[in-house]
Amino acid sequence: MRKVTASRLKGFGPAGLLAIAAILAGLAIGPPVAAVLVLIWARLSGTSMRALGFTQPRNWTATLLGGAVLGFGAKLAVKALVMPLLGAPAINARYHYLAGNTAALPGFIVLVLVSAAFGEEVFFRGYLFERIDCLLGERSIAIAVAVMASTALFAAAHYPDQGLPGVQQAAVTGALFGGVFAWRRHLWFVIAAHAAFDLVAIALIYWNLEETVAHAVFH
Repeated sequence: MRKVTASRLKGFGPAGLLAIAAILAGLAIGPPVAAVLVLIWARLSGTSMRALGFTQPRNWTATLLGGAVLGFGAKLAVKALVMPLLGAPAINARYHYLAGNTAALPGFIVLVLVSAAFGEEVFFRGYLFERIDCLLGERSIAIAVAVMASTALFAAAHYPDQGLPGVQQAAVTGALFGGVFAWRRHLWFVIAAHAAFDLVAIALIYWNLEETVAHAVFH
């Protein structure tokens, strides 16, 4: 009976579609909720953690440091090169309240690490790639669809909170993280990259460096 239930949850019949709907509802509440539901679904459906990208690194230090370097460099490149070319404002008005706001900093950093770095990567990379692989098979077309679909959904999810600039930035980073995940299938690497990207963003806001970086190349 348990095997039958697991098979149904992993498929795309009524039980599988209901599981997808529940996880999407969790995403509407918040990425951490969606991530927890994904892990519960994986347990009940017999989906391995490896299928979601939770593979054991050969070297934890190299994996986390490599991801952090990627995220650090990506944020500076996006802020100084990509966003100015797209006509985005230098200041992130939605989060500008963090500038010099030491009291708000610790809680926001925890939120970013739990909700964005972990929660979003588990859903947008780990879960979506697994579902698309399962639906289309592990072929090049499935990889392309997974990268494009995860990027589009990731970008759209940032519109309510950050408007068009948030969508533009998320589209760039979503394509980057999706491409890296498609190549490595290693969730810890992209989690580290996402964490570093967002922590650099917070640092730029907190120390009022957004305009300096945004105008470093294009004055």
